[in-house]
Amino acid sequence: MQLHEIKAVIEGLVFASGDEGITKKDIQKVLELDKDMLHHLLEELKYEYEQTNRGFMLIESQELLFLTTKPEHSEYYSKFKEARLNSKLSQAALEALAIIAYLQPITRIEIEEIRGVKSDRPIQTLIQRALIEEVGRKDSVGRPILYGTTVDFLTYFGLRSIEDLPPLPDNFSELDMVEEADLFFDRLDKLNQPESDENS
Repeated sequence: MQLHEIKAVIEGLVFASGDEGITKKDIQKVLELDKDMLHHLLEELKYEYEQTNRGFMLIESQELLFLTTKPEHSEYYSKFKEARLNSKLSQAALEALAIIAYLQPITRIEIEEIRGVKSDRPIQTLIQRALIEEVGRKDSVGRPILYGTTVDFLTYFGLRSIEDLPPLPDNFSELDMVEEADLFFDRLDKLNQPESDENS
């Protein structure tokens, strides 16, 4: 691979790592790069992102590399976040939320095993809306993040406590649980939308 191709792969690896970030050592292993070459390519990427025509910046924190938005554009992201918070939850987000609400604490992989599809985006949506949060790490290989619902979750759906969730029938399967709880949250989500949203 040529250098510009290697640099593109590095960019993709940092992007794919998301909020978890990626270490330089991991990049070195994947691309079989020496330390000096990786440092050179990362410096080039940082310089390119500093240009005014780029919307991201490459940062390093606690030995992890992340792609993040630029602080000078923060007002636009705030407007976007506000618009998303006022929008209705997607079907995927409702499904993930139902699983987390009833089976918390639970990991992303466990959620995906039940849904049968990747759930990174629905989980991020729920975190952004403060409906779920990280509640610890599972004591297993890789110590994956455990997710649980928040106080805002209770407030959003008008619940006093998790015990107020509708009881599930005996001998239910995980898929039945998702369907039942998904319908419940969908009804509550619609009730919480402004009239203008319901008529649109």
